[in-house]
Amino acid sequence: MAKIETLNTTNMESAPSKAGKLNRGLRSRHITMIAIGGAIGTGLFVASGATVSQAGPGGALAAYIAIGCMVYFLMTSLGEMATFLPVSGSFETYGTRFVDPAFGFTLGWNYWLSWSTTIPAELAAGALVMKYWLPGSSDILWGILFLAIIFLLNVLSVKNFGEAEFWFAGIKVVTIIVFLVIGILMILGIFFSPASGIHNFTAGEAPFKGGFLAIIGIFMIAGFSFQGTEMVGIAAGESEDPERNVPRAIRSVFWRVLIFYVLAIAVIGMIIPYTDPSLLKSDVDNISVSPFTLVFQKAGLAFAASLMNAVILTSVLSACNSATYASTRMLWSMAEQGKAPKIFRKINSKGIPSIALYANIIFGLLVFLSSFVGGGVVYIWLLNMTGLTGFLTWVGIAICHYRFRKAYIAQGRDLNQLKYKAKWYPFGPIITLVLCIIVIIGQGSQAISGGTINWYGMLVSYISLPVFIILWLGYKFIKKTKVVPLEECDFSQEHLS
Repeated sequence: MAKIETLNTTNMESAPSKAGKLNRGLRSRHITMIAIGGAIGTGLFVASGATVSQAGPGGALAAYIAIGCMVYFLMTSLGEMATFLPVSGSFETYGTRFVDPAFGFTLGWNYWLSWSTTIPAELAAGALVMKYWLPGSSDILWGILFLAIIFLLNVLSVKNFGEAEFWFAGIKVVTIIVFLVIGILMILGIFFSPASGIHNFTAGEAPFKGGFLAIIGIFMIAGFSFQGTEMVGIAAGESEDPERNVPRAIRSVFWRVLIFYVLAIAVIGMIIPYTDPSLLKSDVDNISVSPFTLVFQKAGLAFAASLMNAVILTSVLSACNSATYASTRMLWSMAEQGKAPKIFRKINSKGIPSIALYANIIFGLLVFLSSFVGGGVVYIWLLNMTGLTGFLTWVGIAICHYRFRKAYIAQGRDLNQLKYKAKWYPFGPIITLVLCIIVIIGQGSQAISGGTINWYGMLVSYISLPVFIILWLGYKFIKKTKVVPLEECDFSQEHLS
């Protein structure tokens, strides 16, 4: 890897990429919106209804607040490492330097698999969304069209990716603000009569339906909703000024996202009874019963379903755009580290890892097309493999940060010299690790019903775990790697990309 250059942020926008280097063209607003966009999507617009139905409005709030706090600790852990070592390989590099090269190898491929299979999943979701307006249209044609758009956004420059994410996320943020304003006015009876009040929040078994176990069950849905926030670590490698932009993004994103989720779920719980059967039916192909759509309809907005369908489409395209970016950078980084074929190291004159991008686009297209062949068996299993990959990544980040700080101190370094210092260490990474493990263990709970275990469902739920372990132990056995002693962890910065 080439040595890191001194950054001139005033001229960065127009600065061409130097040979073999990524272009640090992401500004502070890009980094912030990438994190917000990663945390706000169909998990809030669609799945939030199911959480209120399953655990009651109070239970859903408790679950999202708990997972939101965990994500904050996760983000501060990642922020401490990303400001010190702003590389696009992020946790793959941190795993290699501070834990074990085999651990870094596994984190890298695990993260690549997570996002590379998200590309075809979002293409399929986008095609379903379009059927709201054009029910007889071709899924394949829509998928190819959306993939072409995503390819253009990623191949031209990293700034194009950042700008696209900024506006995609902006649309979602504006939608939530409008939703909250209308919802609060409905609750108070201002402009809308009669007032909704708060009686739905405590009706029946509410606010806590099903007790503590129901809240634990919602942890998984809440966790999936927040996945993508860790992309700040990947984007740090192409940030203009990571020492300033990454901490700023982390501080602002946590409060914005948590407040958005908490207020949105509170509004849903007060306006829509948790017993409303529509809350369990909401999906990207049934947007007419999205909790957001239901609230807008109660407010008298006749075009609510079309509005939310358009917002969901931007969420899908945003997720696909982010997935393409993240999987491309991780594949490039692993090639730089010798953990993927060298051909993926190629960077074009615009600072884009072009071969890695082409590979991810082709892979995404092939997996998407496989959903139409042979009952989509290959497609379904690939998606099932990614069920836990996000949580495994979070476990990896927590472990990396715990060892990063321990090694930093063991080598006699001054903590005050860190540009960004994670608060509540070591509580932060420990609570992240514990909650992620709880979620991972609970992943298979749906395969157990009435004391009977659905072994196929269990296998589907946990298939990514053996894949993770096989990658880890396989690389460890072949390369004969060992856990890096704290005194030997590599903190050098002269080989940053």
